Amino acid sequence: MSLRSLWSLGLSSRRRHPPHFLRFSKPANLDIVSPTLQTPTEQSLAARYEALIRVSQAIGAHHDCGELFRNLAGELRSVVQFDYIAVLLYDEAAHKMCLHLLDAADHDRVLPKPELPTEEMFAWWVYQHQQPLVIPCLEKETRFPRLVKFLTGHGFRSTCTVPLTTRHRRLGALGFGSTRPSAFSDEEVRLLCLVADVVALSIDDARNFEASRRAQDALQVERDRLRRLLDLNNRLTEQLAQEKLYLEDEIRSEMNFEDIIGVSPALNRVLKLVENVAATDSTVLICGETGTGKELIARAIHNLSPRLANPFVKLNCAAIPTGLLESELFGHEKGAFTGAIAQRIGRFELAHGGTVFLDEIGEIPLELQPKLLRVLQEREFERLGSGRTLRTDARLIAASNRDLAAMVQEQRFREDLYYRLNVFPITMPPLRERRSDIPLLVRHFADHFARRMNKSVQTIHSETMKILTGYDWPGNVSELQNVIERAVILSTGPILKVPLADLPARSQASVNGSNDSLTLDDAQRKHILTALQETNWVLGGPNGAAARLAMKRSTLQFRMRKLGISRPGKGR
Repeated sequence: MSLRSLWSLGLSSRRRHPPHFLRFSKPANLDIVSPTLQTPTEQSLAARYEALIRVSQAIGAHHDCGELFRNLAGELRSVVQFDYIAVLLYDEAAHKMCLHLLDAADHDRVLPKPELPTEEMFAWWVYQHQQPLVIPCLEKETRFPRLVKFLTGHGFRSTCTVPLTTRHRRLGALGFGSTRPSAFSDEEVRLLCLVADVVALSIDDARNFEASRRAQDALQVERDRLRRLLDLNNRLTEQLAQEKLYLEDEIRSEMNFEDIIGVSPALNRVLKLVENVAATDSTVLICGETGTGKELIARAIHNLSPRLANPFVKLNCAAIPTGLLESELFGHEKGAFTGAIAQRIGRFELAHGGTVFLDEIGEIPLELQPKLLRVLQEREFERLGSGRTLRTDARLIAASNRDLAAMVQEQRFREDLYYRLNVFPITMPPLRERRSDIPLLVRHFADHFARRMNKSVQTIHSETMKILTGYDWPGNVSELQNVIERAVILSTGPILKVPLADLPARSQASVNGSNDSLTLDDAQRKHILTALQETNWVLGGPNGAAARLAMKRSTLQFRMRKLGISRPGKGR
């Protein structure tokens, strides 16, 4: 902290040999030029003024009131002899004098703080009259009986109180006490008044400095708060923009179907597992061949969970270049790498409170797997280019068509990550293991694509349905969906024309120009009746026909009326 001048002092004399001259250009450099001093009085006066300069330098260097008060007593004792010193400042808000320093020369002697009304203090009288108050003999003082009793009770015999005043305002008073009577001479009182002026300037300067520092601190706090709010606003804006784009993509997704279609025992076993795990926050690993509907199962888990109101965020790890996968998962800051022209929120941050679905998780490179493991274990991560740790409450559902256990043995997948993912495994059955679901899937896809293409498809040849049911479908449901989409495109009337040429020749052998036809309604009626008979015609509940058919009870009732299905004995 640099020192600065508070005031300057110039002296002159008519005498041939003036007692002393003071010359200084800055507070830190003091040069006393003095001819031979002829009397002790002159020597004493020079010493006191020299001490006054030292006091002004010492206390003027402090910009903190507390530090100033702590150093004040020691500096002033080099100027005047006293046994205690008190600094009292007027508090305009409280309308009273407040004691800021009470120091005794004998530090083993502790002076209690006097509890007196302001109007009974020496300092209040000095503050009002703006002149020194010297009491050479306390025993004879009658104007301040309670304060006099307090001081004499602690052995003090005389006092001197001088005003603390600057050019602009009154601050308070500076009080001195002595155990000797008449301890303060007129010369010492004048010197103490000069000292008080210097102290007042220092106190006022320290107060202004503290007020400025408080204002700067408050301004910095406000700047930090606004910076945090701006950062939060930017992050929320980015998150909302990402969610909007993601939801628009979800709306356009062709796999955004309401129901999982099927009544086969293999599928029902999977749906039972979904019901068991959905209400928890456990990590789920869905395994199965390509096209078996792993994403639909992941969506079903999310939709049945308490996280339904929050985002379901998906990422196909095989579709993202290795160099960008970390950014997609955890996000990046602006300038984190070449091309990072803006901050980006990662999938785990976007899915806070919801679910992250990572498809083809076996494609994640080994060097990135520890970071994914950390998210699973600690729920925390950092964006690329940022040292700030973020936390996420996102549930992870992973899927893979690869044998992860074999990859662990081949050291192409971390064992600890595999065990973290494999908390609750679900294996999707291939379509060849749920052939009884194929007619329902054919009807579902035919209706779906017919609506999109503004067509009406009502009938399919029975032999064609047999071929579709007998085919092994290596591409599973996805392959069946594509075949039916092409069939609807090729169909110009109510009969679904399936492009059997796309299927292996052995699957076409049974098609010998048969004209027998089985309508799609007949196929659906057959499967609904099967489910009703297996549930003793109970529609609702977890074990009812609607649950087995993976549809709402109201939807089942509507289809029963449309297909003319009623319980035997109740008529149609």
